[in-house]
Amino acid sequence: MERQADNTDQATSIRAATPFRADVKVLRSIEADLRAHVRGEVRFDQASKALYASDASNYRQVPIAVVVPADIDDLVATVATCRRNDVPFLPRGGGTSQNGQCVNVAVVADASKYVNRVVSVDAQAHTAIVEPGVVCDTLRDAAERHGLTFAPDPATHSRCTLGGMIANNSCGAHSVMAGKTVENIEALEIVTYDGARFWVGPTTDDELARIIAAGGRQGQIYAALKALRDRYAGLIRAKFPQIRRRVSGFNLDQLLPENGFNVARALVGTEGTCAVTLQAKVRLVHSPAQRVLLVVGFTDIFTAADAVPHFMRCDPIAIEGLDRAIIRGLQARGLKKDEIALLPDGDAWVVLEFGADTHEDALQQAQSAARYFAAGHAGEGISTMLVEARALQAKVWSIRETGASAVALSVDPAKPDPVVGWEDAAVDPLRLGDYLRSFQALVDRYGYETCLYGHFGDGCVHARITFDLRTAEGVATWRSFLREAANLVVEFGGSLSGEHGDGQAKAEFLPIMYGPELMQAMEQFKAIWDPANRLNPGKVVHAYRADENLRMGPAYKPVTLQTNLTFASPEGDGFQRAVERCIGMGKCRSLEGGTMCPSYRVTREEKYSTRGRAHLFWEMLQGEVIDSGWESREVKDALDTCLACKGCKSDCPTHTDMASYKAEFLSHYYETHGRPRQAMFMGRIGEWAPFAAHFPRLTNFMTSAPGLAAVGKWMAGVAQARTLPKFARQTYRQIARRAHASVSANAVRPAASAKKMILWVDTFNDHFSPEIAQDAADVLTALGWRVVLPKRRLCCGRPLYDFGLLERARELLVNVLDDLADDIAAGVPLVGLEPGCLSVFKDELLRQLPGHALAKQLSAQTFLFSDFVVRQPFDWPTLDADVIVHGHCHQKALFGMQGDTSLLAKLGVKWKLLDTGCCGMAGSFGFNAKHHALSEKIGEDSLYPAIRSAARETIVLTNGFSCREQIEQGTGRHALHIAQLAKWSLSQHVGGPAGGATGEAQTRTERAASGR
Repeated sequence: MERQADNTDQATSIRAATPFRADVKVLRSIEADLRAHVRGEVRFDQASKALYASDASNYRQVPIAVVVPADIDDLVATVATCRRNDVPFLPRGGGTSQNGQCVNVAVVADASKYVNRVVSVDAQAHTAIVEPGVVCDTLRDAAERHGLTFAPDPATHSRCTLGGMIANNSCGAHSVMAGKTVENIEALEIVTYDGARFWVGPTTDDELARIIAAGGRQGQIYAALKALRDRYAGLIRAKFPQIRRRVSGFNLDQLLPENGFNVARALVGTEGTCAVTLQAKVRLVHSPAQRVLLVVGFTDIFTAADAVPHFMRCDPIAIEGLDRAIIRGLQARGLKKDEIALLPDGDAWVVLEFGADTHEDALQQAQSAARYFAAGHAGEGISTMLVEARALQAKVWSIRETGASAVALSVDPAKPDPVVGWEDAAVDPLRLGDYLRSFQALVDRYGYETCLYGHFGDGCVHARITFDLRTAEGVATWRSFLREAANLVVEFGGSLSGEHGDGQAKAEFLPIMYGPELMQAMEQFKAIWDPANRLNPGKVVHAYRADENLRMGPAYKPVTLQTNLTFASPEGDGFQRAVERCIGMGKCRSLEGGTMCPSYRVTREEKYSTRGRAHLFWEMLQGEVIDSGWESREVKDALDTCLACKGCKSDCPTHTDMASYKAEFLSHYYETHGRPRQAMFMGRIGEWAPFAAHFPRLTNFMTSAPGLAAVGKWMAGVAQARTLPKFARQTYRQIARRAHASVSANAVRPAASAKKMILWVDTFNDHFSPEIAQDAADVLTALGWRVVLPKRRLCCGRPLYDFGLLERARELLVNVLDDLADDIAAGVPLVGLEPGCLSVFKDELLRQLPGHALAKQLSAQTFLFSDFVVRQPFDWPTLDADVIVHGHCHQKALFGMQGDTSLLAKLGVKWKLLDTGCCGMAGSFGFNAKHHALSEKIGEDSLYPAIRSAARETIVLTNGFSCREQIEQGTGRHALHIAQLAKWSLSQHVGGPAGGATGEAQTRTERAASGR
């Protein structure tokens, strides 16, 4: 059956896709030529080839080289150099394409690092000029300052580039408001492979005649395009699907007279196969300032799709559908509980967004739609929920934008992972319900499972399907499914791609959609622009088969490794399975919002993103491009700039946990390589700090005195520009012991019946800021708890993970469990102050000792101070203060900020949670001499400006010791721990400071509040 089908394919398609092969002489020539003529970065190293071999699709092709052009002219020079050496060229955007457009055996140019400006915004004309590497959200932010927006907004809008969007003809949730990218392009400046550079756009008959008469390469191209248009105009009008989401194939219809012979829009969607975009003039539209969501629940996805005419009647600016499969997948993993709670009853949902210039108008539209559905106009059994608050709206959108990625790995080892092998077909939205029933029947007949979601207002449906791509038999079955699915879409008058383009995944089946004559027209269109077939060859036309170049196909190599940490999850066990979590969607390349990935944000280097590092691990395990395993310098170099902030553990839709991968890798790498000097100084600080604390004045003198400090910093690998924190005159344990109790001598003693809790005093709060621990103990005692410390000094070992010292870290955790065994078994809560240390008990403890019953119990009864305190019944007095809060990365990743914000609300202060990522210090990272400059850049990215702009009397609050150090050293502002603020409130409650340590704590807090 498979052989017959392939013969049919050959009868309807002209194929000429063969990968480029260059001998050593050609490679040397192109390298020398690029280095001589390109001012940007030219990379022939194995790491760069590995990084750009994959995107967000099923495909992998190792590039010839990677170029990061310095500017537009450098991009032109790169193309010219490829032409002189007759090698393929691929312009790449954000690498988020799902159909294989961004990988090829070619010189790959990444414009996102430098060629990324919004050149200008003309608010009066509603246009902007941008460079191809600009991120969609960067353009939208610039437009929003004028009340405008660039309407196309794919789910990857925070990291996809305009060049990539133009190449793929991207769409998004708001295409019902203003169309696809093609409708929003006014003009393009392009360069062809053979070196012609000019602007293209709509062309009147007179202009067309003038351009042709002028001759040259542009005249030649325009004459050929006109001849092509004249030859195929009737067929184009007859055969092109008349739907809004036709993304498959080339936009030959834009050459028709009724469309103004718009050469720019004809090039949109050509996926870098015809010309290279240098600049784009884009259309901007009015952006409704206020938005309200109406979520509509249905009994199933099919009846939801049937209701599209009713949605359109309500005139929303977005119509997005979602079925139960994604929700079940999230629930099985314990993810997005709060977000799911916002959905009304049902087994499928449609999110309608209404926009207006005022909240009242947007709300009125949404309420009117809610009444319409409640009246039964669209059928019975429909539920609705209004979502007004922007924060809650973001939660709803997060299900739609990242939910499918979050369930990209199967929790059933007997089933393949849901993948993107048939992802984004589109049909007439008025026929969507019938199409989905037929499509689901096809999926069922093949024994696959799927989740369905997408842009219902435009009839575009995404599907992650459990294709078996790892066996030859599974691939053959998949090919048969693809052919039937293509025929089904055509039967419904649709397009094989409604958003993501053709690339390699769909291109082979375009003859089913267009027929042989129009395919010949498209091949001629490609030849007019790129007669040498050197621009992204093998994509769209002359295409590779869908089952070639598979990243995880039958040749994928399973690898079993002995690891020090345990990598186990609902989706499967083992290090390789953990690395497979990254599916390339690139949320780690977002430039703002959330925490990850701080090193990428300030460098815009792919290898410093979570995705880049995960791709390097993947290549390391396969051993083809990176072949030195745990000794890989390529992986080590990429991990050197990983701050282990754990932002990816929570921010990444697939919860790729790079901090754990880094610790595991370093534990093996340092078996054969010497550890850096800093490992002894910073990594083992928990071991030597207690000895140094016996001589705090001497220690502080040696780390701060001129000359001595410089030598000491050099020996410890600490940046000379850094100020080392000073040891306190007394540790908190000394203070508590001398008071013959676990709380300060001035605090109210708990009642004999008070419940017991353990205060975990970490190395940093014990030795450097004991006042925080003291304030915390006073507060907990006042709340009726009997506060105790472990009988002997214990350490969680957090700094050890930064240097791969996993065996020693495990020994420390065993000590913790042994010493606290009785209290753990009795359910005594453990409350801590330092998020980085407490995160060990929530995360690393379970990886180090996965089968230990006490480890699991301790993890469950470990609390951050604010999370624990806010649950206690207490009538807090209000404080008159303004507070800005910077969340520690580990706190955001593993605990969340709800405890802090809830406690601040109870304290009655005016607070604001800053939208800042990592501070840049990240434990020992920012002290490292090699990392200091990067650390400061990360601080300057968002944290420092936010603090500098705050009034001097505003309290800066953060719970992380390293965060407070970074803030003080970077801005001169002293930051408080929330325990200090709570103690200040408590002092107010009891009528002012009682003297002694309590009085000192209040004085320090008030001084910080006044900006001193």
